[in-house]
Amino acid sequence: MNKKWFQLWNIGRLRSKVLDILSLGRTLLLLAGGSLVFFMLLGAGGLAGQKLNASPVPSMKGLAASLSSGFFMELLGMEVPHLPKGDEPSAFSAPKVTSFVFRMLTSVDPGNPKSLLSREVPGLAADDPFLLREGSGGTAGAPADYHPGTDELAADDLQSDPGTAGGSEGPGTPADSGSDKPDAAATPPPQPTAAPDSGANAGGGDGGSGRENAGENTGDTSIKRILIYHSHPREAYNPLLGVQSDNPSSAVPSKNVMLVGSYLTERLEKLGIGTIHSKDDYVTEVPDYNWNFSYKYSRITIKAALAANEEMTDLIDIHRDSQRHGKTTAVIDGKSYAQVYFILGHANKNWKKNEAFSNSIHQLLEKRYPGLSRGIWGKASGNGNNGEYNQSLSPNSVLIEVGGIDNSAEELKRTADVLAEAIAEVYWNNHDAEKAAAPDYTADDKAVQSSAGVS
Repeated sequence: MNKKWFQLWNIGRLRSKVLDILSLGRTLLLLAGGSLVFFMLLGAGGLAGQKLNASPVPSMKGLAASLSSGFFMELLGMEVPHLPKGDEPSAFSAPKVTSFVFRMLTSVDPGNPKSLLSREVPGLAADDPFLLREGSGGTAGAPADYHPGTDELAADDLQSDPGTAGGSEGPGTPADSGSDKPDAAATPPPQPTAAPDSGANAGGGDGGSGRENAGENTGDTSIKRILIYHSHPREAYNPLLGVQSDNPSSAVPSKNVMLVGSYLTERLEKLGIGTIHSKDDYVTEVPDYNWNFSYKYSRITIKAALAANEEMTDLIDIHRDSQRHGKTTAVIDGKSYAQVYFILGHANKNWKKNEAFSNSIHQLLEKRYPGLSRGIWGKASGNGNNGEYNQSLSPNSVLIEVGGIDNSAEELKRTADVLAEAIAEVYWNNHDAEKAAAPDYTADDKAVQSSAGVS
C-alpha cells in the first residue's frame, strides 16, 4: 500500500514538473512571438514614416542634435574617471530624464503648455527650427521668424521715395501657367527677366573679404543661371531705416533684403555667372495680398524665371533673421560680418539633395570665414510657408537668412560678397563643362597673399 502510494506520488510530482516546464515554455514562446511582432511593426512603422514624412526629425541624427553637449560629456564621464565635470546640473537628474522621456513618447513638452494644444488648435502649431549641421558661428540660437507688422515704415518710405518699391529688372514679364495661384482673384505679379542687376552698390560697404576684385570674369552673363529672389521682400534693417524697431519693415529696396540681393547679384555677375534679381514687392503688386501666401506668390516668380531661362538651376531666397545685433554678427579679422542661416523645408521629399547643395556653400564659408555661418536648419510648415520653401522646384535651391534687424549696410555687403563667391564656386564645381570659364580661385588667393606680403 505504501509502495503504491509512493509510486502515485512520484507520478504526480513528475506530472507537476512537466506542466511547469510546459507553462514556462509557453510563456517564453509568447514573449518571443510578441517581441518578433513588435519589432516587425516597429520596422514597418519606420519604413512608413520615411515614405510619408521626409523630415529628419525622427532620425538618430535628429535625436543626437536635440541633446545637449553636457549629456554626452556625462556619458563619457562614466567611463573616463578624470574627465572634468562642468558646473551644470546633471543631465540624468530625475526631472530631466522624466521630461525627456515624456517628450520623446508624446511630443509634448511639459514645460511648454502650447505644445499640448498645438496639434489641436489651428494656427497654434509650432514651426520650431531643427539643427541639421552645426556652424562655427554658434548654434545656441535658432533663426527667429519674421512676422508682418503694420507696414507703417514701409508707408513712410513710399511717401519719401515713390516708385522705388516693387518690380524686377528689365522690361519683360514672362507668363506663368497660373497653377500655383494662391487665390483665383489674384493675378501674378510682374516677373523677373534676363536683364542684369543694376544699382547694386546702394548702401555701400568695403566688401571686407580682401577679394573685392577677385575672380572677375568677363564671360557671357546673358545666359541666366541663378535666381535671387525674396519671399518676404519687406524684411528690413534698422540701421538702413534709422530706427530702433523689433520688426523693421520697408518697401524701399535700398532699405530691406533686396539690398542684399543686389549685392549678391552684382558680385555673381562679376564672377561670370548670369544672375536675375527679382525685386517683386508682392504687397503692392498682388490684389488682395495675404502674407500667409508669401511662398505661393514667390513660387509664381520662380516658375516664370525657370520657364524663361533654360540654363537656370540655382534658386536663392534671401531673408533676414529677426534677432538683435549680438546674435547675428561675427567679427572676422577685425571686421564685422552679418551671419547667415541656411534653411531647408522638411515637406520637400528631396530635401537631402537641397541639403547637399546648401552644405557645399556652408563648408566653403566654414573653411574661409569661420564664424560666419550659423549652420543649416530644417523647418516644417507654418508661419506662412508652404512647408518646403519652394525648394522642390530645384535641388539647387535654398533659403538663406543674411544678418538680423540691426546689421549695417557694410556688414551686409561684406557677407554678400563672400557668400556670392562661395555660391559661384559651388556653381562652377557642379558644371564641369563650364569650368574652363570659371574664375581661378587658387590664383586669386595667391595674388591676395602676395599683395599682403605672405610667401
